[in-house]
Amino acid sequence: MLDKYNREINYLRVSITDRCNLHCVYCRPKEGISLQGHEDILRYEEIIRVVSIAVKMGLIKVRVTGGEPLVRRGCIDFLSQLKKIDGLQDISLTTNGIFLEKCAQNIFDAGVSRINISLDSLNKDKYSKITREGDLDAVLRGIAKAEEVGFSPIKINTVAIKGFNDDEVLDFARLAVDKPFQIRFIELMSVGQPGLDCHKDYLPAKQLLQKISEHYELERIENNHNKSAGPARIFKIKGGRGEIGFINPVSHHFCSTCNRLRLTSDGKLRACLLNEAEIDLKKALRENCSDAELEKLIWDAVLLKPKQHDLICTENILKKCTRNMSEIGG
Repeated sequence: MLDKYNREINYLRVSITDRCNLHCVYCRPKEGISLQGHEDILRYEEIIRVVSIAVKMGLIKVRVTGGEPLVRRGCIDFLSQLKKIDGLQDISLTTNGIFLEKCAQNIFDAGVSRINISLDSLNKDKYSKITREGDLDAVLRGIAKAEEVGFSPIKINTVAIKGFNDDEVLDFARLAVDKPFQIRFIELMSVGQPGLDCHKDYLPAKQLLQKISEHYELERIENNHNKSAGPARIFKIKGGRGEIGFINPVSHHFCSTCNRLRLTSDGKLRACLLNEAEIDLKKALRENCSDAELEKLIWDAVLLKPKQHDLICTENILKKCTRNMSEIGG
């Protein structure tokens, strides 16, 4: 699928729930969040239908997200059904890792071999603070179990926050020396109604890269061989087992190479995380649309994809995306 700017769109992020067992301060407000009801979210069979049509149109990669996907009943059976879609080459999962120790083997057996785990601090107290009472030990056990089971790659997603975890940059980098993990630092984005000042707490990725480069010799790895590769700039630490990645949507956006769409848990198809335009697939699905009509709606979303996102800094104010990350799919 080619959009108006000749970008090949072949990657779909699918949020299967807006619910989460954590309340990370940059993702979900602590109180006042209106959770979607059972009938508000897409049924699994509806998601399978959307993905099946999109694969025929050129989709090759799906990442399942939330909220926290593992809180939704039937998630692992759903992953097994995704695996059966002919032509879908890559299925991965993003999780906060709390339930991973228990579920890792079943996820792997369902056909998912690639996993992303959100982890913003290696300090118990700081982790509890950023997640509002999350259990770091449970996540670390989940990561260890994922490694034991055989997931590869295991990607650790760390949102960089000034004054909070910037003093842990080298600790995270050291994980990529000792373990075959890809440690990915993500710039803080102004999405929804978070409990952070996204301008004051923003930390550009180049500062992290500079700090790590002062301690480790880094070699840039190009992703050109993989047409479904994500936006991270990847580096290998000389002598290390893993990799370091930087995702910088604010300081140096990667819109010119963006290859993805996002299906929200309530059935809206978004062409850009940081642009409000959406196509309502749920309404069409519930009205028994034909496959041709569904394909047309997917094309409509592709053609809505902007040249670049709206996350800009004007007079020291970051433009916000109004929906919470947990609703869109992080």
